[in-house]
Amino acid sequence: MNATVTLFDPTAPHAALPQSRVAQAGLNGLAGAVVGFIDNAKPNFNHLVDDLAEVLIRRYGAARVIKRRKSSASLPADAAVIAALAGECDVVIAGSGD
Repeated sequence: MNATVTLFDPTAPHAALPQSRVAQAGLNGLAGAVVGFIDNAKPNFNHLVDDLAEVLIRRYGAARVIKRRKSSASLPADAAVIAALAGECDVVIAGSGD
């Protein structure tokens, strides 16, 4: 089953980012997938993402989880971090905590 996901980016305008492999090829599940998380640097997200990573690997068969932390909750992730995650991951989730 193919589905369309619309992502709304609430940050200020930025340069165009490279399209990810997921957007190009589609994702039919998490088995064998590399899942990325962008930690927005708010309190407690690091604890939540550790638990989510374990669930994604054990229950859904993700191959691995990559976690990267932003320098500040009020700033966008560095372009280098986004590019690295886009090159390594099948799907990336931006997270929030508090």
